[in-house]
Formats: sequence, C-alpha cells, structure tokens
Amino acid sequence: MNRRDRNERGASPRDGDARSASPTSGWGAFRHPNYQLFWTGQLLSLFGTWMQSVAQAWLVLRLSNSAWQVGAVTALQFAPVTLLGLVGGVVSDRVNKRRALLVTQSCAALQALALGLLTVSGHVTIAHVMVMATILGFVNAFDMPIRQSFVMEIVGRPDLMSAISFNSAAFNTARIVGPAIGGLLIARIDVGALFLLNAASFLAVLASLLGMRESTLFAGPRVPRDSLAAGLQAGLAVVRRDPLVRTAVLLVGGVATFGLNFGVLLPVMARDVFKIGSSGFGLLMASAGVGSVTAGLALATRPQRDPVRTMLLGGAGVAVLGLCFALSPPLHFLPLSVALLFGTGFSMISLTATANNLVQQRASDELRGRVLSVYLTAFAASVPLGGLFAGGLARWKGAPFAWACGAVLSGVAVLWAAWELRRTRRR
Repeated sequence: MNRRDRNERGASPRDGDARSASPTSGWGAFRHPNYQLFWTGQLLSLFGTWMQSVAQAWLVLRLSNSAWQVGAVTALQFAPVTLLGLVGGVVSDRVNKRRALLVTQSCAALQALALGLLTVSGHVTIAHVMVMATILGFVNAFDMPIRQSFVMEIVGRPDLMSAISFNSAAFNTARIVGPAIGGLLIARIDVGALFLLNAASFLAVLASLLGMRESTLFAGPRVPRDSLAAGLQAGLAVVRRDPLVRTAVLLVGGVATFGLNFGVLLPVMARDVFKIGSSGFGLLMASAGVGSVTAGLALATRPQRDPVRTMLLGGAGVAVLGLCFALSPPLHFLPLSVALLFGTGFSMISLTATANNLVQQRASDELRGRVLSVYLTAFAASVPLGGLFAGGLARWKGAPFAWACGAVLSGVAVLWAAWELRRTRRR
C-alpha cells in the first residue's frame, strides 16, 4: 500500500490507524516530531500576537479615548471570521493544510508589518487600525479552521486532547509574557515597535511548517468535490443532529460573548478603575493567562473522567469568579482582583479546551474542518458581539457594571446547557 492510499484511509505511515489507536499519556502529543515543531513555532509567534493585541488596544484608546472604539476595532477584527468561518471550514477539508497555513501566516505577518510601519511613521489613524483589523479578520477566517483541524493530522485522534491542552498552554503562556512585555515596551519605545516585533515573530511558525515531514502526518479520507452549499450543509447537519456538539457550541458562544471580554474591558479597568496604567494592564492580562496555562497543563497531563462535567464547571467558574472580579474594585485590594482573574482564566480553558476536544472527537475525519468551523464561528462571533455589548455598557455605566452583567448572562448560559444535556440524556 502506498502513502497516498494509507493517507486516504486516515492512517499514519508510522503509527497505524489514528481512529483505532489507544490513548496515550498526557504528554503523548510530544511523541510526534511534527507536533514538537508546530508547538514551538506557535509559541514563539504567539508572543508577538499578544504584544500586538496589547499595543492595538492601547493605541485605539490613546487615539480615541473611547472604550466603545476599542470594542469596535475588536468587532471588525472578528466579524470576517463570523461571516466566512463556515466557508473556511469547507476549504479546510479540501486543501493541504500545511501549505495553506504557509499562505495565511505569511499574510498575517504582512498585516502586522504594515500596521507597524504606519504607526512608527506617525501616520496611523483610527481608520487605518480599523482597516488593518478587518484584513486580519479575513485572514483568520481561513487560518483558524485550517490550523485547528490540522492538529488532528499532526497527532492523531488518541493524542488530540493532549495537543489541544498543550496548545492552550502555549497560547496562554504567550498571553502572560506578551502583555507583560508589551506593557513595558509601550512605556519605553511606544506601540509601533510591538507591531514590527509581531511581524518578525511569524518567521518562527513559518519555519516550523517548512520543517515538517508530510509523510508522517495523519490524514483523513479524500473529500468529495461537492458544491460549497452542500459542504456547508453537511457540517451544519452534524451539529444539528448531535446534542452534545450543539450544546457545546452554544455554551461556548454564550459564555464567550458575555463573560470573556478581556480585551475590551481590562484596558479601561486598568486605567480608570484600578488606575495602574499600561504596566498594570499587562499584569491583569497576565494573571488570567497564568490561570489559563495552569488549566491547560492540568487538562493535558491528567485524564478526564467526565469531560462534560469539566466543561460545565468551567463555564460556571467564568460566571461566578467574573462576577466577584467585577465587584472587587471597591475593596481596594488588587491581589484579590488578580487572584479572581487567575481563577477566571483557569475556568475559561477548562470550558473551551474541553468543548473543542468534544467537538473534534465526535466529528468524522472528512467533516472535521466543517464541524470545527461551526464551533470556531460561534466563538469568533462572540468577539464582535461581546465587544460591542461590553463596550456599550462600559460607556453607559462603567466597565465593572459591564463585567458584572456579562458574568450573570454567562451563568444563565451554563444553567441552560446543564438543563439541555440532562434533558437529552433522558430521551
């Protein structure tokens, strides 16, 4: 049997059928050399991504002095993912993912370079930031489903939860280091340099993709070249038929929309409520990141006996701890607020990583990109909707009020998900 035949059957030339292989230890993802390259490249690139996230929020706040404008720019960055994410899922199931990622990651690097040059030259305006954010959104509409579904091809089904959890740990390690460094650099060399550093950081992920061996990838069956509409319907049908997938998608979408508006509300909380400036903003972002890394490592290295319960508890933690954080400023005890953000970050990854794994595990190989794109679209839609929701409430009644309202609504989403899952199990 040649390599092409084996790949079409979903097998790795080295490890056999990914669907039938036994689950490995929590560190199983790192037994795959391709994953070692992928994880390292992503980690280094994500440092730059998070520095740009801090720089962009601070730049918009400086140019406009408006929390609503921060939310609007965030909404523009994620709106294309919301509109085109499902199309990106169809594309993901039809292309060579490694080569496609070389294209999308190169485009993201050029976006960061252009924004950096505009900023350091002194010509940047709110309009420029909005346009660049929208361009990045179009890139991410295709990059996100391709990159997320590529993980299964790198490690196979048994090591998927390990890989997703370590990816979350990498993402949130960068979330700790990136904002902390970003906050310091903003005060010393201004925001433009952070955009340029982000552009340079993409060299790491491009090098990792070029260094992979395609012969050792797991690959799903060949996808029929059906129409775009038929491809979209096939992915949506899986979500409609499977109550666990449907509930996971809606739960993550609801909690993310109302309870995870860190990028919009934390800059305002740092500057106007805690009065700790850009460096303090980095500290608050980093505290949530430490909690997220801790959760990622815990999920990666410890087997989950009841992933559904873990997902629901994660959502409940976002709601309860988020409400406590919103009520903490009048106490004037910053360590308590930092600790609450740590717990919120831990809960966030417990929810999202477990839901991501459940969705991918229940999707067939030929439909994984499309099913995952529904999950990613729901998550992405939460950013523009949540950004406008949080920014509008913050403008009206202040950031703590907006955070508290989001936490309460997140709790409602968790209660609905628990009721829905219990109802469907009784059928």
